Amino acid sequence: MRIAVDARDTAKEFILATYGDEFYPPKPRYFKTKASAQDAHEAIRPVDVTITPEEVQGSLPADQFQLYKLIWRRFVASQMAAARFWDTTVDVRCDSSLWRAKGERMLFPGFLKVLGKQEDDENAPNELPKLVKDQELTLEEFTKEQKFTQPPARYSEASLVRELEEKGIGRPSTYAAIISTILSREYVELTNKRFAPTDLGTVVSDLLSEHFPKLMDVGFTAEMEEGLDKVADGKSDWIKLLKDFTADFYPALEEARTGMRRVKAGLDTNVVCEVCGKPMVIKFGRAGTFLACSAYPDCRNTKNFTRNEEGHIEIVENLRAEPEKVGRKCPDCAGDLVIKHARTGSRFIACNNYPDCTYAEPFSTGVACPKCEKGELVEKSSRRGKLFFSCNRYPDCDYALWNKPVNQPCPECNWPILEEKSTKTKGRHLACPEKKCRYVQPLDE
Repeated sequence: MRIAVDARDTAKEFILATYGDEFYPPKPRYFKTKASAQDAHEAIRPVDVTITPEEVQGSLPADQFQLYKLIWRRFVASQMAAARFWDTTVDVRCDSSLWRAKGERMLFPGFLKVLGKQEDDENAPNELPKLVKDQELTLEEFTKEQKFTQPPARYSEASLVRELEEKGIGRPSTYAAIISTILSREYVELTNKRFAPTDLGTVVSDLLSEHFPKLMDVGFTAEMEEGLDKVADGKSDWIKLLKDFTADFYPALEEARTGMRRVKAGLDTNVVCEVCGKPMVIKFGRAGTFLACSAYPDCRNTKNFTRNEEGHIEIVENLRAEPEKVGRKCPDCAGDLVIKHARTGSRFIACNNYPDCTYAEPFSTGVACPKCEKGELVEKSSRRGKLFFSCNRYPDCDYALWNKPVNQPCPECNWPILEEKSTKTKGRHLACPEKKCRYVQPLDE
């Protein structure tokens, strides 16, 4: 972590003036850059350390204030003296039984004066009060619980980043992208702030480990990172590095192309379809996993399911529900038009005789386009699956919104529509989509 000399000197002056001489270390703090770090720029820090979070709290939105407070506290704490603790073991005798408690007692807070103790640190020892030999203690509460050997805790975002750092996988600039990728592709899901593998993540991991054992080896990943660093420093030939890599990778890729089973076909289960008697398989959709008959398209039976504590499949409900009709006939085949949901999340109107009839049209919000005043705003989905609303006359009209349009004019600027939004600071509210107008109308929950 690199910090400018001027910033370090300013931090020293602030700590000495605010907290006292004992809270500044004998020598200024310098942090050695890790081998896996990219030291291209100075660490993120406050421009002026004398501007405390309390001074700007009233001028910043809640999320920006929390971010500034995090950066300010960590920067100041990094320049302060170390905290000092006394590791303590206490033996308490009660009649013929002996009880032991292990923990620590704080002697000097140091940087914790600013940063505070991290309450979510599961490995932190218990803080014990000051005790003296032969001190008599009073029993305040007695509880008992049965405990069993627990498996290692699942990764949280913080512990996963620490593991990536220790294994030499990735770079600080790529950690956020790694976490975002495994979540967006539904390889894992966050349960109580911990990553839990999904069925899709488990099967993808198993298939990759089976067909690309070297590529999935942690040692190989760290070795490749080191090789790329040597190429960047001019100490190694990039052509040789690529040749060594492809010599093993291309044959494994070709073998996987023909020998790897397809995840799209579904995962086998012991569940039998009650409609046709064929086995059902686990399939992966935009809305998550579900059970589908392996005889599709001859049998379209689908079911939702969960897994019990032993990991066995339990049927929840039948997913095949009658789609909602819109009250119009298909212009191509005179069949019923119904509302359907795209894989990306948006709704659309299609013929109920699909796949024999492929007629489809966008789902209209009933709100006229405020830009061209000729078309209507309809539901669509971006390539990343995010819902948005745009004019059905595109590309002749390119008006679009990320939030649901409401057929109500703005009382301040008279823009023909408002949009429904939801934020942490304002909750659900209507807002004017015009950038020059800041009209907001709260909505009752």
